[in-house]
Amino acid sequence: MQRCLAAIAGAGLLGAMVAQAASPRDQPNARPNVIVILADDMGYGDLANYGHPTWRTPHLDRMAAEGQRWTNFYAAANVCTPSRAALLTGRWPVRNGMTSDRRRVLTANAAGGLPPTEITLAETLRMEGYRTGAIGKWHLGHQTQFLPTRQGFDFFYGTPYSNDEQVAGPWRKTFRRRDYWNTPLFYEPRSEYWDIPLLEGEREIERPVEQSTLTKKATQKAVEFIDSAEGQPFFLYLAYHMPHVPLFASVKFKGRSVGGIYGDVIEEMDAAVGKILDHLRAEGLAENTLVVFTSDNGPWTVFRSHGGSTGRLRGDKGSTWEGGNRVPAIFWWPGRVPPGIERGIGVGIDLMATVVAFTGGDLPTDRPLDSVDLGPALLGLGPSPRDTMLYFRGTHLNAVRQGQFKAHFVTEDGFGLDTHLVEHEGPLLYHLGRDPEESEDIAKTYPEIVAELTQLRKDAQAQLTYGADQLVEQLPKPTTSAGL
Repeated sequence: MQRCLAAIAGAGLLGAMVAQAASPRDQPNARPNVIVILADDMGYGDLANYGHPTWRTPHLDRMAAEGQRWTNFYAAANVCTPSRAALLTGRWPVRNGMTSDRRRVLTANAAGGLPPTEITLAETLRMEGYRTGAIGKWHLGHQTQFLPTRQGFDFFYGTPYSNDEQVAGPWRKTFRRRDYWNTPLFYEPRSEYWDIPLLEGEREIERPVEQSTLTKKATQKAVEFIDSAEGQPFFLYLAYHMPHVPLFASVKFKGRSVGGIYGDVIEEMDAAVGKILDHLRAEGLAENTLVVFTSDNGPWTVFRSHGGSTGRLRGDKGSTWEGGNRVPAIFWWPGRVPPGIERGIGVGIDLMATVVAFTGGDLPTDRPLDSVDLGPALLGLGPSPRDTMLYFRGTHLNAVRQGQFKAHFVTEDGFGLDTHLVEHEGPLLYHLGRDPEESEDIAKTYPEIVAELTQLRKDAQAQLTYGADQLVEQLPKPTTSAGL
């Protein structure tokens, strides 16, 4: 239990673990470059190397073959705003108010954002002399004081929120908020349906953004950012807008896959990642660059053919079933991360401690961190030091995992047609190794495990602090926001 608690929360046990993990490693590649590539709403089963039978992802397949593919990796939240806040701060989003029980994400009319008092991974690396860039979707606050350029990034090119976050005026009557998943704007979308700005730095350069070019432009800007470093170590946070609805593919990829528009989007993203990896190879940077590819949460399956796949996992985006949080994760660093499959537990929140340890920087010591250094597993030196996962919906801790066992105290479906919330008098228990579908409740068979996970949940709740809700307050002048 002590090791378990150290991996999840608290200023005491966790602080000791993180401080040890953050010391510089004895490695031949000092001050490596770091690229984190984040897909939006990509499901666990959306890539060929994770079992999808139809879509072609040769570049990500090669990345997985040359790198390390994790099978038990999680987004820290089951929806984008809190997940991204956790990834960039190394803290569960309840700590900084970037999750809410009244709103799932920051809207286009939100007054809040990631508090300036938070210390991001970009700020940490910039203090170590890194050039930092954010490209793609931000969604951690669209007002100036919350933009990436105020959160440690030297460069930003992208949108301040999701590609569905604001419906343009002429089509507002067409948009049916109460029937979000059947809104016709999603199924044959045009860029002009959505009043989405494109920013460079803090300046708006296009509105509405042409969404069919988002992936292509983001990739080109990523290549330019890499080149602009000119020998300076760099950190690039590349957050693609897809495959979040509405789905758009460029002319070259539209209609190319057999999987419809969703398949087109996946195959274009695969090609985009391939372009970045090829550029690193061509410039002689591959052996000194850690590249991570993952997703911000599970797929939105209620959109049917416009939503992704969880593979064998139950649930989807918004739920605390495995399909809501478990996501693809590939770590690539030729010569440093040995190729293979890692079956230990990792969470997006752990990128903070892991990256800082690789770069030899210092983690913040004035606040509780929840990030665990995954370096031993990545370098093939031992198992993942994390053996727990906390599953939040909003501010509520609905489920916990330790090892192969997962206990559900509250179950609720994802964001869809029917949402059934059940508070269980005695938690449901599943063995995820034998039953990744979470189909067989074994709580009666293992009462001692139920007791241990119940205590784990209580201890985690006692050690967590809760920041002021950043999502709920809206600006005085209303705008039309779609939602998630």
